[in-house]
Amino acid sequence: MSRLSSSSSVIAVLGPTNTGKTHLAVQRMCSYTSGVIGFPLRLLAREVYDRVVEIKGADRVALITGEEKILPEKAQYFLCTAESMPMNRDFAFAALDEVQLGCDRERGHVFTDRLLNLRGREETMFLGSDALRPLLRRLIPGIEIVSRPRFSTLSYSGPTKLSRLPPRSAIVAFSAEEVYATAEMLRRLRGGAAVVMGALSPRTRNAQVEMFQAGEVNYLVATDAIGMGLNMDVTHVAFASLSKFDGRQVRRLTIPEMAQIAGRAGRYQRDGSFGVLQWPGETLEFREEEVSAIEEHHFSPAEYLYWREGQPDVSRLDALIASLERKPGLPLLRAAPESYDLAVLHKLAEDPVIKDRARSSLAVKRLWAVCGLPDFRKTGIEAHSRLVRRIFGYLTEGNGYLPVSWFADEIVKLDNVQGDVPTLSERLAGIRIWAYIAHRSDWLENPAKWAERTRALEEKLSDALHERLTQRFVDRRTSILMQDMGKAALDMLPTEFSEDGVVLVGGESIGRLDGFSFHVDPAARHGDMKRLHAAAERRLGGELTRRAKALQEDEDKAFSLLTAKGEKIGISWRGYPIADLERGKSFLTPRVKLSRKLDRLSPIDQKQIEERLVTWLKGNIQQTLGSLVKLAELSELSTTPPSLRALLASLVEKGGCLPRVEIDDILKMLNRPLKKQAAVLGIRFGRLDIFMPALLKPKAIDWRLALLAVFHNRLLSFIPKNRGSAIETPLESDAAEMAGWVGFRSLGSQMLRVDSAEKLATMVHDRRPSQKMDKNAVHNKIDPSHPSSGQKTERKVASPLSKRVKKKADDSAMEAVKKDTMRKVKMAGSLPIPAKKQPKKGDQKKKEKIPQSQGNTLRQPSFAPDQRMMQAMGLKADAFAKLMLKLGFYPADKKQKKDSSIKEDKPQWVWRGVKRGSQRRRASFKKQPDIPNAFSVLAHLKK
Repeated sequence: MSRLSSSSSVIAVLGPTNTGKTHLAVQRMCSYTSGVIGFPLRLLAREVYDRVVEIKGADRVALITGEEKILPEKAQYFLCTAESMPMNRDFAFAALDEVQLGCDRERGHVFTDRLLNLRGREETMFLGSDALRPLLRRLIPGIEIVSRPRFSTLSYSGPTKLSRLPPRSAIVAFSAEEVYATAEMLRRLRGGAAVVMGALSPRTRNAQVEMFQAGEVNYLVATDAIGMGLNMDVTHVAFASLSKFDGRQVRRLTIPEMAQIAGRAGRYQRDGSFGVLQWPGETLEFREEEVSAIEEHHFSPAEYLYWREGQPDVSRLDALIASLERKPGLPLLRAAPESYDLAVLHKLAEDPVIKDRARSSLAVKRLWAVCGLPDFRKTGIEAHSRLVRRIFGYLTEGNGYLPVSWFADEIVKLDNVQGDVPTLSERLAGIRIWAYIAHRSDWLENPAKWAERTRALEEKLSDALHERLTQRFVDRRTSILMQDMGKAALDMLPTEFSEDGVVLVGGESIGRLDGFSFHVDPAARHGDMKRLHAAAERRLGGELTRRAKALQEDEDKAFSLLTAKGEKIGISWRGYPIADLERGKSFLTPRVKLSRKLDRLSPIDQKQIEERLVTWLKGNIQQTLGSLVKLAELSELSTTPPSLRALLASLVEKGGCLPRVEIDDILKMLNRPLKKQAAVLGIRFGRLDIFMPALLKPKAIDWRLALLAVFHNRLLSFIPKNRGSAIETPLESDAAEMAGWVGFRSLGSQMLRVDSAEKLATMVHDRRPSQKMDKNAVHNKIDPSHPSSGQKTERKVASPLSKRVKKKADDSAMEAVKKDTMRKVKMAGSLPIPAKKQPKKGDQKKKEKIPQSQGNTLRQPSFAPDQRMMQAMGLKADAFAKLMLKLGFYPADKKQKKDSSIKEDKPQWVWRGVKRGSQRRRASFKKQPDIPNAFSVLAHLKK
């Protein structure tokens, strides 16, 4: 690793299979600002693409293959097949995997071209077999070569019968027929196998590999595509054959090819083994020199690479062919045999019509591009050439694009998921051709649209093929009955779902499907839980899709708002959580975020579910909080008067309720017509609060509380335990704050709903006795403004008099004056004027200071409110006392002689008025001095 940090710009990392070469290249690429890696297979490019996305994010990673293109605008890291690498783009890092494929007769020239011409701005890396070491040193002078040793041993285990293969084995065959036959036998003997072939789409291949990786099946049957870096947990590789058809003839595998495949066994420091299948009546064995070379990783050095001109001359058709057939100028390079695309070009060059149309350089260039169309269907040169000829004909006539109707008809023919494995495989190969065409930017008028259409159909066919492969090659019932597997494979049996959500496999419960979330049976052993979970999850696709459709079509009452204390606000469907609410532009417009439990649904189902939930949410907000929604709309209209808009916006922001003191300035700007207009909208101007009675109903409180918690990014810490007017003040400050959000006013040990507080205020003021003024006792008129409308205005009398007079009088004259004074004061509607009592020495108790009323008045009569309403609301005496103080009432002097008509157990209250603003209102007359004794009282009354 230290050598990689040197100044060398070209590095070759060579070593056996399964030594982490690709992983190293990915790490190096991600350390640069940009990079590109070329791979031999689309499957491998897709696998590495997914890994890099996890590291760098989807917006910075591109995938380019013949049939698939994911190209974000800001992509910096490209994962491609070797043929699709953007060679004209500048990258800080560039790498090519499996560079030894330059020795391949069909595709070798592509890898050789990349080897000679691919260079990164800061670092270039080539990954491959150690057999290329001498050749690379001669081709690229100064190249730095790093060896990657294998950390585990690979040993030959000899021939093995199919029925005796150890678990976690991969069987390698070299034709689709051989793969299917081997998988069929494993189904009968061992319960089934996953199938991996190069012709499968990445989606089908990934689904099959996942089935193997999760332990649903213990065997994998694959073609030699398994040797190209595909990572799987394989401990043993068994060769079903040692020969293959290379496009020209059937030949024995070369030692490097054998080693490439056998090297898939074992991972990192875990040893692996390889061998051959022992078929009845057949003898199939490795030769001694082959075994030795594979185990020791010693191979004969490569002597040459195949080469073809990478930038052919497209000025004329004959010049194109000549440049493609040109001999290489280096002795280490050998002219590539006629490849498929060149064979098609030779075929078309014989056609006079094609010759006539390919006269310009642009037409020749387009012809060569069309000849590169892969023959995924393996129809042969003749049939494939006819398709290429037709495509080139369309591209050189009319508007220069393929006819949309023809292209669409070809796709429609393939849009059918019925049929067996070979039928679906043929359709999948067909759609790969049209996907390749759709990704050519100048072949269709709207390539992006058709690329998405072909991708969707490929996924659809891939899913169907995976299902057929599973049905055909996996027998779950046989698998669970196998005694020599070590464990009862419950995951192999058909899955059933009971009405209460229990998942039954082979008649036994393995877990529960609650909504869209699967929970493994808690009674299962810990060692089996992961396997059971993986197996069940992979069988839930149909049921999850069915439930998704049921959810979309269900009625509104099936959904409900989730408001659990200490939890996020969400939405449930038939009791199952399916989404969370997140902050939106306002508290009335939250966003819906689907739960991760729904990730297994298709994107289409997820989108439709989200739309259904948004519809339900908007409908409930409109139904429950419609009056508040109306205020929000009016507050944004320019035609609404500014002062009224300010009031409406404040109410909406606070959730429909706020104290008067917070908007005193706004209230002063509201005239009577505007207040009437506000009242029509359902707004109530209370003595202490501005609120909307319609929003204080239980359901409206629940919804406002939930939506406000979401808007403030808070977990729900307050839920009303009862639906009464009074509640106990929560101990937690968060809970008390949330209670205030929805209309509960704090009154010490309790909180009272604001509409109930207003009812009590009305009752108290109605019960407050009217004060009749004695003209001789009142010196000035006072403006007793009251915060509530409709209350009777009262005159305020002279400043309060003392409760008591001095008890000791020295002579009868003073007693007479005193009695006369008391009589006159009572005639004026006030109580006797007491003298100030000097506090006793040592008395440290501080008495509550009663604010002076507005103006200098005589004491108003005390009264006892009706406690029945308070008791009906469940309001305690101390909380009621707090409310009285907020309303401007204060306790009558406790030292005062009580009226005999007033019961002892009912506290007496005196109206003093509500203090507004930071300063008291100025009195309308000068404050009278305190009267110290009876003579002073008499003198005062005679003025």
